[in-house]
Amino acid sequence: MTFTLFIVAVTCGVSLLFMDNGGVKSQLLFHPVTIRERKQWYRFLSSGLIHADFLHLAINMFVLWSFGTALESFYYPAALQPFALHKFMFLYVGGIAVASIPAYLRYRNNPHYAALGASGGVSAVVFAVIVFDPWQNLYLYGVLPIPQILGGAAYLYYSWYMDKRGTDNIGHMAHFTGALWGFVFTIVMNPALFGHFFRMTFAGPNW
Repeated sequence: MTFTLFIVAVTCGVSLLFMDNGGVKSQLLFHPVTIRERKQWYRFLSSGLIHADFLHLAINMFVLWSFGTALESFYYPAALQPFALHKFMFLYVGGIAVASIPAYLRYRNNPHYAALGASGGVSAVVFAVIVFDPWQNLYLYGVLPIPQILGGAAYLYYSWYMDKRGTDNIGHMAHFTGALWGFVFTIVMNPALFGHFFRMTFAGPNW
């Protein structure tokens, strides 16, 4: 079993088990006021194991499976990266935790704010793949091909814009921060990728 499938299995298991259990979900939610007052720092991570509903879970896990499998199979081969599994773990888990920092700073005095879901970690994995192969196509709605780097740029802008508007209950800043974490972490762990990414980006697509 790959690390990606392990994460998907554990997240699906926990999410489905407690999806309708409000008592347990309240103990796992990312709730800044509770974290600040009770020092329950584990919530930075536990919130990534639960989801609002089946659709929320399905979308996150499908994207994670798609990009995580590619990252493990093609970009972090064990023969070339002896500590690749550790890097992948910190990429994903770190993405969940780091993505929640802006919300914690913004809402640590707001008892009405809470969040859940693995979107920060998923965004981190997606942007790690973009570092390795910026012009590889991803398929919007499964049919419309879009170069990953263009899709990633649009995703960052959309997340930033929607966070500024603040008209829905989606944690857009968590998506934005998780994506940046994935990009920066991947380059820091693999410094040679910095030049590789810019060379491939400015070389343009090779279709």
